[in-house]
Amino acid sequence: MKRIFLFILTNLAVILILSIVLNLLGIDRVLDAQGIDLDLRSLLAFAAVFGFGGSLISLAMSKWTAKRMTGAEVISSPRNPDEAWLFQTVKHLAEQAGIGMPEVAVYEAPDPNAFATGMRRNSALVAVSTGLLRAMNRDEVEGVLGHEISHVANGDMVTLTLIQGVVNTFVIFFSRVVGHFVDRVVFRTERGHGPAFMITTIIAQVVFGILASVIVMWFSRQREFRADAGGASLAGRDKMIAALRRLQKSVQLPHLPDQMAAFGISGPRGSGLRRLFMTHPPLEERIEALTRLQVS
Repeated sequence: MKRIFLFILTNLAVILILSIVLNLLGIDRVLDAQGIDLDLRSLLAFAAVFGFGGSLISLAMSKWTAKRMTGAEVISSPRNPDEAWLFQTVKHLAEQAGIGMPEVAVYEAPDPNAFATGMRRNSALVAVSTGLLRAMNRDEVEGVLGHEISHVANGDMVTLTLIQGVVNTFVIFFSRVVGHFVDRVVFRTERGHGPAFMITTIIAQVVFGILASVIVMWFSRQREFRADAGGASLAGRDKMIAALRRLQKSVQLPHLPDQMAAFGISGPRGSGLRRLFMTHPPLEERIEALTRLQVS
């Protein structure tokens, strides 16, 4: 509940800060001088509602969506010793982290991966792939589970949603300001909006969206380092490092649907400019960070 309150508070803060910035820069006065009838405050409210609204709805539906997209089956009653061990390990790690017992699920996939999602720390979902269970021993799986439980305990799902909502608001707002300006000043449309508004807005939204993605992906990579450290604290540093090294050796690249890519234990690899759009840091960097980590 606290994080939802902070989410709403941040939403309002974005509107307030943008309003102050617009006034300080005199953007509204410049537009008025050009005869541009654009209500910036109404546009800002519109952008915030859609920017944060879409992200919040996605977060609220995240568990349901994840189960449907991966075919994950929740373990309500363990059917074999492996499921019993998995269930008890998640329960133990959750107690250590001070969060409520998450739902535990397994989904069919050849690649070694796992994810955690959910709107609340005390009502999350932790799922692992059959490929991960086949590829790793129990110590390595425990390291992965510690990583995912740390994501839940850190509130990473809500925080990433909040960040996404902020950048969505900026993208929607400024793309429409640019579209309106070009339509009125360059093409001299006097009433309503001409084709230039729609075309320019779409182009600006694509460009701003790409730049915004760089910010969101940077944050996503930072939270992976924090979750690795949390996993080392919960399950043991050696287990966490062993799990990441096992992923390095995997011939099956970890893969999740695009909407869930940021929530897996690892993501696609890349170099050069592609690094800017990676949801996860390279495994060698994560292992190096853990080797330097002092775990109590």
